[in-house]
Amino acid sequence: MKIAYLSTFYPFRGGIAQFNANLYKALLSAGHEVSPYTFKRQYPDLLFPGKTQYVTDEDNAVRIESIPVLDTANPFTYISAAKKIAEGQPDILIMKYWMSYFAPSLGWVAGRLKKQGCKVITILDNVIPHEQKFFDKPLTQWFIRQNSGFIAMSEAVKEDLLSLNPHAAYCLKAHPLYNHFGEKKGCSEARQVLGLHPEKKTLLFFGLIRDYKGLDLLIEAMDELDESYQLLIGGESYGSFTKYEALINQAKHPENIKVFNRYISDKEVPLFFSAADVCVLPYKSATQSGITSIAYHFEIPLIATDTGGLKESIGQPGTGLICPEITSTAIASTVRRFYESDRKGYANRIQELKASLSWENFAETLLDFAKQW
Repeated sequence: MKIAYLSTFYPFRGGIAQFNANLYKALLSAGHEVSPYTFKRQYPDLLFPGKTQYVTDEDNAVRIESIPVLDTANPFTYISAAKKIAEGQPDILIMKYWMSYFAPSLGWVAGRLKKQGCKVITILDNVIPHEQKFFDKPLTQWFIRQNSGFIAMSEAVKEDLLSLNPHAAYCLKAHPLYNHFGEKKGCSEARQVLGLHPEKKTLLFFGLIRDYKGLDLLIEAMDELDESYQLLIGGESYGSFTKYEALINQAKHPENIKVFNRYISDKEVPLFFSAADVCVLPYKSATQSGITSIAYHFEIPLIATDTGGLKESIGQPGTGLICPEITSTAIASTVRRFYESDRKGYANRIQELKASLSWENFAETLLDFAKQW
């Protein structure tokens, strides 16, 4: 089968680029002809809140040789990108969608390919953003109409899709596990390198820091836990870190909160997860989280608030605990309950789950879905 894959690839950094690289390799290893295309410009610098969009020497990036065809801020490239992809006469065009900013560019390309008889399958990270703007829904509704079908990776995303288009064709398939980070390290070694207390109960907050992810609630929850707990924060803040810094300075035991407010390179990821007993997702809103698949790779249990698809991906398989309320008090209570529970049981259930969350399995499901019409 001839497949065109238009999304974020090397030299762009981040979880979406990692997702695409892993799925690309799985499709290729299954014997399909896969042509990867990427952005000439993914975001204008003015709209990108982080320090850089590109990989550095510290990133363990999969170097996919993709063809840059699309500048999201230049509509003239929409035409040339669609033409370039169509020249390969693909049977399927695969894309990723996570925010309405990409609706005009990806939607234009999708619509042109679809009109030429190519099936267009988009993998949805989000349909309705966590931080909504007035134009999100109309842009996304238009984008949806340009596609043949969708892969939703959680019930929450599926419901958001159907709320905008009840007739949209979809397949529900869980996020595969990231497996390019290497092996888990010794806990004592990891804590020493990161400057953590070797014996304290260690909570991890990992990933991009944005308001909806609830880091403020987790910091406040530390005031309701005793001195035997420590919190490790690893990730770049998208926006000001001032309010979190103020909460840490006002905390009862600020020395028990260790902050790495920066992009965590792929080489460093094993240190953070190896040092932790549990990864905490104190989200105020969510659909799914790619952090769960990293935690599962390192066989680290999770604690998450009851929002979006987190109960579906964590609570139902029993790989961690779901906090019933999105408050600091409820988070602290769930943390204590975690340490009183059978922690080995979580790890055992993660091991059982890992086999079904392979990239090969995800690729097979996607292609079987595409063959349905």
